[in-house]
This record gives sequence, C-alpha cells and structure tokens, in this order.
Amino acid sequence: MPQAYCVKCRKKREIQNPKQVTLKNKRPAVSGTCPVCKTKVFRIGKG
Repeated sequence: MPQAYCVKCRKKREIQNPKQVTLKNKRPAVSGTCPVCKTKVFRIGKG
C-alpha cells in the first residue's frame, strides 16, 4: 500500500482508495484519503 503524509494527523498513513493520476507535467501521482480522519492525501511519484 502506498503511504502519504496526512497534514491533519501529522503522520504518514496508508492511502485509502488509492487512484493513479497524472499531473499536468506528465508526472505520476497517487491520490486518496486518510483512513483515520478521511482527509484527502496526495503523493507525487509512483505508488
């Protein structure tokens, strides 16, 4: 499971419902939600 930093929890969390997305500059990224507080989390790079 990919991990991302949750700003609200201030900890690294596993991404819930991860989705592969592509940024405008063609870089890959992973978007999803924090499993604890349900805040949107985002990680640039392959997940």
